[in-house]
Amino acid sequence: MAGLVGQTGFFPGDRRLRELDLLGDGLPLLNRLIPWERFRPILESVPKAKPKGPGGRKPYDRMLLFKMMVLQQLHNLSDEQTEYQVRDRLSFQRFLGLGLEEAVPDNTTLWLFRESLAQAKLTERLFTAFHAFLREAGYAARAGQIIDASFVTVPRQRMHRKEREQVNQGETPQTWQDQPAKRRQKDTDARWTKKNGRSFFGYKNHINVDKRHKLIHQYMVTDAAVHDSQCLEALLDPENQGVQVFADSAYRSTEAEQMLCQKGYRSRIHEKAQRNRPLTKAQELANTRRSHHRARVEHAFGAMVQQGGKFLRTIGMARAEVKIGMMNLVYNMRRFTCLMQQSVAR
Repeated sequence: MAGLVGQTGFFPGDRRLRELDLLGDGLPLLNRLIPWERFRPILESVPKAKPKGPGGRKPYDRMLLFKMMVLQQLHNLSDEQTEYQVRDRLSFQRFLGLGLEEAVPDNTTLWLFRESLAQAKLTERLFTAFHAFLREAGYAARAGQIIDASFVTVPRQRMHRKEREQVNQGETPQTWQDQPAKRRQKDTDARWTKKNGRSFFGYKNHINVDKRHKLIHQYMVTDAAVHDSQCLEALLDPENQGVQVFADSAYRSTEAEQMLCQKGYRSRIHEKAQRNRPLTKAQELANTRRSHHRARVEHAFGAMVQQGGKFLRTIGMARAEVKIGMMNLVYNMRRFTCLMQQSVAR
């Protein structure tokens, strides 16, 4: 019967997906440009769960679960929200290669997969694999490096002063040992710190961004109380062909200047005012010139904020390393697609 209202074609959703493309859905471009199979050998090294019995459902493809984590990071979703959105959104299903009738991993499966990444400490290897691809694609660091850190907070812990002192000393309060359920809800790896009069509880994402492309080439995850300057040497990128190192005044010290000089770098770290010794006009002018370059790292942190990168729903350093590592990896993926679009537009 012709002319039925609401009649669907032979390929349901195709027209709607084409309309999504016209409206600017960025997932097809991400799907096309990212070399997903490069991650497979690392993902396949994750220990597989033993089957509960004969005839059970086959394990989900590791790549499917990994790409769900990418969607989760892109849109700042919880595990439950990720499952719902994958079931609900055609654009997510297309990105994952799922048909309408295919099974979708539930939120528990996603959580268990992320836990396995944390236990096997594979997130940094995933980041390194994509970093190697970036070099091959012509985005090696050449123009100098910018180093900075940003707080990534977690839910604040309610503790008595004595409990907090014990946790900060690496001890577990006796009352928590007697209450395992309470202990599981306490993040004993996160720390309190203050900056500019504001208190923060959680972790820090320390990154090294190359000055030209604003891609992250090195990163470290620490608790929030670790001073930025303690990570300076570890964050230096020996593959960056530029000799300039930019950072804010928190990184400046006599030891840091000597270390950079010995390694052949030129320090462009901001000058720091001392008590009763304000900066001279020349130093202020030099800081202003350096800020023009150093500000490029803020673009990376700003993009992460748009993805919800300032807050974690996890507990413990191992899980924080996975989430922050994925944050940095997904930022690089998005930045790479942006650079590719710019190169085509020229």
